[in-house]
Amino acid sequence: MTDYRALLAQLAIPRLVGSRNHTEVRGMLTGELAARGFVVLEQRFAASPRAPLWGRKPAEGVNLIGVRPRARVTAWLAAHYDSKGQPMSMAGRLLLAAACAVSLVVALGIVAAGGPLVALAPTAALGALFLGLSRVTERSPGAVDNAVGVVTVLRALDALPPDAPVGVIFPDAEELGLLGAGVLARQRANLLRDTVVVNFDGLDDHGATIALVHRPGPIVDRLVAALGARRRRAWPVIVDGIAFARAARECVTIMRGDWGTARVVHTPRDTADRLTLEGSRDVAAAVARALAESSSG
Repeated sequence: MTDYRALLAQLAIPRLVGSRNHTEVRGMLTGELAARGFVVLEQRFAASPRAPLWGRKPAEGVNLIGVRPRARVTAWLAAHYDSKGQPMSMAGRLLLAAACAVSLVVALGIVAAGGPLVALAPTAALGALFLGLSRVTERSPGAVDNAVGVVTVLRALDALPPDAPVGVIFPDAEELGLLGAGVLARQRANLLRDTVVVNFDGLDDHGATIALVHRPGPIVDRLVAALGARRRRAWPVIVDGIAFARAARECVTIMRGDWGTARVVHTPRDTADRLTLEGSRDVAAAVARALAESSSG
């Protein structure tokens, strides 16, 4: 039986794309999938940070794709395995982005009414601050974002029958702008066609469970009901489900947390020891149950 907390502790180490820890975590995940009877394919690609991210040189990203021999996949369980740190938490960046937007609206209103162009100065200053705080670092262990998502994929697999028509995608470089998921959706769209993608990203022990529905359908509806999740079509986050939805028949990202979660994401405080994995356990069980019912039905 897998000790999921011990596995989380092994995975929750700073693992920015191209780092030594990143390579070690990829090896661990390959071993975990192989132990569950999966053949693991690697998809390599160039991973260069997109604006407004900066402070990281180009590296090689590697998507992991797990399939069971001679099995037809109808549903994919996905969770990105890279992490990043930044000088400000996700919560802080969301507040700063909102301040930039409000400042811009006010400044444009002043200018449109005949006011001086200098009214745009506060907006420019806030924008410069936002860019300055977009520097990528290796200081966050990335437990809730997104080692716990990876653990949830494995936990859901373990709750499903061995012959369940389910595959696994561990996309890389999500933190650099959904690079891995985007490459997979473009270059291997055939893998996603006529399938359901269930993406896990940021599952805390507390807070509301959120189903960010990128492409709706009957199986996604069943998943949302099984989770008792709050259904959303839009949310102020950027997740791999956005890219997967371009090629999949149905696609949803499952998240769980609150404002306190956002305050630790991308910071050194995002550690494994603050998690009990209660959220991961509940979400994995509900997803496995809904997928099993969908397959049997």
